[in-house]
Amino acid sequence: MTAARDTWTIASAADAARARARLARLLADAGVPALDRARFLSALGVRLRRALDAGGAELAVTAGPDGRLGIALGGPEPWRHTLVCPGPPPGPREAPLAEALLSADEDTAAVLTSLSETEELLRLHREELHQTNQGVLALHAELEAAALAQRDLLDAERAARAEAENARRLLTFLANASAVLHASLDHEDILRRLPELLVPEYARHVDVWLVDDERTPPGDRAAATVTAARTGRPQHAGPRPGGLPGVDDLPASALSPDRPLLCLPLGARSVQGVLTLAAPGERFDPDTTVMLVELARRAGIALENARQYEQHRDVAEALQRAQLTKLPTVPGLDLAARYLPATHGLNIGGDWYDAFSQPDGSVLAVIGDVTGHGLRAAVIMGQLRTALRAYAVEGNGPARILTLLHRMLRHQQPELYATCAIARFTPGEPEVVWAAAGHPPAVARGPRGQVRVLDAKPGIMLGVPLPYEYEEHTVELPAGSVLALYTDGLVERRAAGIDVGIDRLARAMQVLGAAELAELDTAADALLKPMLHDSEHDDDICLLLCRTTSG
Repeated sequence: MTAARDTWTIASAADAARARARLARLLADAGVPALDRARFLSALGVRLRRALDAGGAELAVTAGPDGRLGIALGGPEPWRHTLVCPGPPPGPREAPLAEALLSADEDTAAVLTSLSETEELLRLHREELHQTNQGVLALHAELEAAALAQRDLLDAERAARAEAENARRLLTFLANASAVLHASLDHEDILRRLPELLVPEYARHVDVWLVDDERTPPGDRAAATVTAARTGRPQHAGPRPGGLPGVDDLPASALSPDRPLLCLPLGARSVQGVLTLAAPGERFDPDTTVMLVELARRAGIALENARQYEQHRDVAEALQRAQLTKLPTVPGLDLAARYLPATHGLNIGGDWYDAFSQPDGSVLAVIGDVTGHGLRAAVIMGQLRTALRAYAVEGNGPARILTLLHRMLRHQQPELYATCAIARFTPGEPEVVWAAAGHPPAVARGPRGQVRVLDAKPGIMLGVPLPYEYEEHTVELPAGSVLALYTDGLVERRAAGIDVGIDRLARAMQVLGAAELAELDTAADALLKPMLHDSEHDDDICLLLCRTTSG
């Protein structure tokens, strides 16, 4: 089948109208949709008007066997268009202009209906898009709120971690500072350590005022310091209120008008003094202030403990010194003694020495050591010394005296023990009678420098809960001999056993020169020097030297 072709001459507006009407009829008969017809005919009308303006043209319509309809418009601006018809296009037929006009209205109505449907569809899509946009905006708002909440949580977590770390740091400092303060029993040392601990991190300057210190009257102190001492409450004095927990606010101090002061009472049960701190910066931190208040309380307790310790030490020292009586001067015997308190601890123990004459003219040299330190040890030492003299006046020998002391201590002071050594010198006799109760052995030096340790087995310590009878021993000490009685503090050290110390004492006695032996006090000092070369000893030391002479 060949294609059918029609050609129309367009020379006037009527020609153009008839051609448009015929094509409208043709497309309608071929089943072309109204929307497509309207689009095509609108475009054709524009082309035809231009062709007329250019002087006319020929319009060719070709119907193909495949349902395609080709339109070609000649003229200065050629135009071609192809339509695909749902059905085979019929041949062109005449269409009256009135009918064509009405058909055009039908096409326009169809286009408008399609346009309305499209607009409704667009409205629906627009509404859907608006709802979607609202949902997206709401989602964005939720996401932003979640992000803000997460950021707030992170900030809160960081703040909590920083607060916890600061609390840990403050508690660690408080524990370490408390340990330093309570490790000392010297109140001057405690007062010296406080500024070292607090400056410069917690205070620019530190002042400690003890309420019983008469060297600095209250008038020379800040008003807040005096108020803290009077009321027992922490005080803050600064150009602006501090608002610190548990601290009263006062106006700025005339002594520090620009920098805040924090005045903290020292002590818990009673106010020992006031710790005044100048702020390290513009203000005091509240958390740090809580720590400083507690540190001041603990420092006051440490000062109170130190004062009580010093009072006990002074009383014990006075008691012990009172018991260390002056050595007697007797013919045929020279005596020299040394007493050194321990360099650590309470410094007062139960060490003592004594020497006195008996009714028969003999002389008893005594050295002893009560276990423990402090006032109780000094008191028991005094009781033993008094009882020993009483038993000696009755004419008892060294062994019998120790037996009686042992019995007394067992019954009157249970769980308290002592060691003791007694040597009896009789004028005109070279023999010395001695007895010991758990005491380190005496060391004897002969006239020619020979040294021996009197290491006969001593009896048990005084006060051990067992009945015991002590034995006496005899040693020859001709004129010019020296007998050293001592307590264990002289020979015992933590780093070495007591036997090492005894050997060192024996060597020190052996190397004593004639000049040192000529004056027994000089010999005592010469013996102490090598024995205390480290200058540190944990126990009291007593040394009693007895030198026999010819008369």
